[in-house]
Amino acid sequence: MKQFKQILLTGILLFCFAPALFVEAQRRPVKQKTVTVVKPAPKPVSAQLKNFQRLLSQANVSFNLPKGFRETNAPNNEDFSFDYAIEIPGKEFEIWFQVKSQKENYASYQRSIGDKSTMQANPDSLYLGMGTAHALAFTGEHDFFTRTIPPGYLERYNADAGKTYLLNLLDLPATKHYKYALLITLQKDHIGTILAVCFTNEKGPEFFKNIDKARNTIRFKP
Repeated sequence: MKQFKQILLTGILLFCFAPALFVEAQRRPVKQKTVTVVKPAPKPVSAQLKNFQRLLSQANVSFNLPKGFRETNAPNNEDFSFDYAIEIPGKEFEIWFQVKSQKENYASYQRSIGDKSTMQANPDSLYLGMGTAHALAFTGEHDFFTRTIPPGYLERYNADAGKTYLLNLLDLPATKHYKYALLITLQKDHIGTILAVCFTNEKGPEFFKNIDKARNTIRFKP
């Protein structure tokens, strides 16, 4: 009987004090194992991309490399001068980009207003001359199909004006003997100009599918 009372007393003590001991145990800091996460090294940025990023910043333009594309060398010679280029490996499709800030040109234009001796052309219309000049250089002729970009599409790229040129190309080493191209110009008033040329050897549905894959690649910032 005495032994039974002792066991009962021990049980009561445990019942009364165990919750307090449990709470105290919870309060004590628990040492956690340190897990070291090894982050992958960032991909090196090419000199071409660094220069392109500088031009993008000057013209208030954003750029994202589309999925399935990779950087390739943009031509920069006496025939053609572009800032950046991307391609779909194994698909005979690539895009060349040229980005220009018009901020300084527009400021200079404003200063020249009213002075006939220094009067300059409005840089907001330069995209037209740029597009036509490149189309002539690529085709060697004036006969190419052009289209003004509708306002709804311009809005997607935060642009104020733009034009497209569908081109049959000259057989040139400078253009890697590509046969066809779609040249696109975009203008944001007082800010900058974007020129993109999409090259292919097959002017069919696949060409326009590849263009669609890159539709969100470049645009003016709001």
